[in-house]
Amino acid sequence: MPALSTHQISAAAELRILLARRIIILEGPKGTMVQAHKPDEAAFRGDRFHHHPHDLKGDNDVLCLTQPDLVESIHYRYIEAGADIVSTNTFNSTRISQADYRMEPFVADMNRAAAEICVRAARRGEAQFGRRIFVAGALGPTNRTASLSPDVNRPGFRAVTFDELVAAYYEQASSLVAGGAELLLVETIFDTLNAKAAIFAIQQLFDELGTALPLMISVTITDNSGRTLSGQTVGAFYHSVRHAHPFSVGINCALGGRQMRPFIEELAGRAECFISCYPNAGLPNAFGGYDETPCDMAHILAEFAANGWLNIVGGCCGSTPEHIGEIARAMKAHRPRPLPTLPSALRLSGLEPLSIA
Repeated sequence: MPALSTHQISAAAELRILLARRIIILEGPKGTMVQAHKPDEAAFRGDRFHHHPHDLKGDNDVLCLTQPDLVESIHYRYIEAGADIVSTNTFNSTRISQADYRMEPFVADMNRAAAEICVRAARRGEAQFGRRIFVAGALGPTNRTASLSPDVNRPGFRAVTFDELVAAYYEQASSLVAGGAELLLVETIFDTLNAKAAIFAIQQLFDELGTALPLMISVTITDNSGRTLSGQTVGAFYHSVRHAHPFSVGINCALGGRQMRPFIEELAGRAECFISCYPNAGLPNAFGGYDETPCDMAHILAEFAANGWLNIVGGCCGSTPEHIGEIARAMKAHRPRPLPTLPSALRLSGLEPLSIA
């Protein structure tokens, strides 16, 4: 592992200074932006994987190796729109997820390249716009769950072990940091045990580095029940991860802003750290698209900001640079959520939270 750069070392302090002044903007999704370009199988393969024995179309993360200019252009469009944080195109860049494409040997290269692409876009944006742009290394949930069986006839079966998840996340996190990631974002969490494996791997990496980068954690509420896929409420989830002293916690994906409202309100009242929120551009329509306009999305998130619930805000699936631009403009009228001082208590969790004063 090479020595950390000055940008990596200074990121936490600079983020805190910025967050004291205003709500900061997180870029939108890469997946739906890639889909809009309609790359074919040859584009996914590029020259490097011309003879790869498995189809690669749909593996958006491999584009960091085969179409880096396309990926960088997507990041840069979000920066032009007002994003303060760009996140790597690595949602599926673990050995576990890349096994679907037989791309496990290239995971380290994929993550490092993705971070380097983000860094290039960020430094270009800083030179162009005269403001600090931060690079987040994104770690997705994988396509397996450690808490639930995929086989209804074998409830005790697990398709992945905790140790396998830790190893996969460690490889991803270390490669992202080697490529220049200045903070790490564990996002779209549907299983808290998977998230705990990611946290364990990241803390192991931080121990080896001798310092910690900011850690952002973002959960997904799967429906209006207000629970994750593995059954926890937002409050229980936060109690499950607060031991990691995250820089921020938040909610992303699955829901649009309107549906996310009660859950982000609850989280903002419970968390001692910063709050992030990046919903989808509404719920998907019958064709898998997203119909919420930039103005609609910005209006909803401005209400959250006016209520004092937000520190970091952006958009997930279906959010274009136009959405991010409108959100950035809407946030200028609102102050960031102040960090609360909560009373000391024993805070436990199962599927529900429990606090004992």
